[in-house]
Amino acid sequence: MNEWLQLLLTWLSLPEVGLPTLFVVAFVSATLLPMGSEAALFALVSIKPELFWPAIIVASAGNTAGGALSWAMGMGLHKAVDVSRDKRGTAHVPRAYHNRAGQWAVDWLKRLGPKACLLSWLPGVGDPLCAVAGWLRLPFWPCVAYMAIGKLARYITLTYALVWGWQMWG
Repeated sequence: MNEWLQLLLTWLSLPEVGLPTLFVVAFVSATLLPMGSEAALFALVSIKPELFWPAIIVASAGNTAGGALSWAMGMGLHKAVDVSRDKRGTAHVPRAYHNRAGQWAVDWLKRLGPKACLLSWLPGVGDPLCAVAGWLRLPFWPCVAYMAIGKLARYITLTYALVWGWQMWG
């Protein structure tokens, strides 16, 4: 098994398969797993500068797809809680509703609606925000569209700044 894993990692690290690897890394990093995709994007663009725009588009697509998965997980959790409520006859209230700050955040998200997903690029809060959007049953496709805009803007800005900084000080 160890040899198989080593072979897979070697294959994924090849520049020829850099874009598929970047998609997978960006996808996984947009779920609730603690991981970042910026290093993979910067490494690929450093090795192959001609892939600047394709890499940004692939990273944005992967990260948006991961955000959509987080949205679906939030929706699935909401449905699971509804089912358990029906079976037991009691309502399960999320912890956020038990404190003033949590209630304010949920009310704010409801007021903003899908536009809140524009902030899905933020470190630490962006990924859970996508899941909460699903929990609140915000419309899927508008949420995905706003996620894509926010994530694309982040990748363009961050990658350009890293490449520029690397050229200036590297």
